[in-house]
Amino acid sequence: MKRLLDITVALAGLLLASPVLLPVMFLVWWQDRHSPFYIAPRVGLDGRTFRMVKLRSMRINADKSGVDSTSAADSRITPVGHFIRRYKLDEITQLWNVLCGDMSLVGPRPNVERETRLYTAAEKLLLSVRPGITDYASIVFADEGEILAGHPDPDLGYNQLIRPWKSRLGLFYIDHSAILLDLKLVGLTALAILSRKRALGAVAADLQARGAPAELVEIAGRRSRLVPHPPPGATEVVQSRDAVAA
Repeated sequence: MKRLLDITVALAGLLLASPVLLPVMFLVWWQDRHSPFYIAPRVGLDGRTFRMVKLRSMRINADKSGVDSTSAADSRITPVGHFIRRYKLDEITQLWNVLCGDMSLVGPRPNVERETRLYTAAEKLLLSVRPGITDYASIVFADEGEILAGHPDPDLGYNQLIRPWKSRLGLFYIDHSAILLDLKLVGLTALAILSRKRALGAVAADLQARGAPAELVEIAGRRSRLVPHPPPGATEVVQSRDAVAA
């Protein structure tokens, strides 16, 4: 049933979004005469690598800088790229990966191999399901770029401030996965475009109703300031970039 829903929505989504995607693809190509697509290697189900299709929002070869996390002020982002990222247009092309079976509409977001090598034993359960275009964490941390803006080491900031909660939200989703929850999260993702505050409140309320820990509900509603925290299954916070790269 989940796979049937994925295929149906992905086909409809690509058709409906084509009037917006095609002009944006042209603008991306026009600014530097390079492909409008960025094929991003990501780790998916059972730890297998797949090629995720994204609208390109950065300069050519930006991925060779050695930095995986991106702040809102990242100089690698092109002018058109800022527009793409603001309205999450790069996520729409991932519907192609849903059709191919690499991804699902809802599930933990796929990560780069370098980051998955840091996963604790608990976090490796995130690789037991197809990664998704959206989930709890996609709504809660839609402002990831703003969170990391100004951080001296975006990768370290991601691993200290965002990854611990993204992973917990992903694991909670896996434990409670159901078609009705998928439909709800797709709806809340759409709501977040209109009212982020209402969407965050609805995510927090849903987690609370399903028995999530109080601290996870607090973070999901973004009621508390993000501070360094260990990821699931770990007892210490990552303290240095060297530790992240190890």
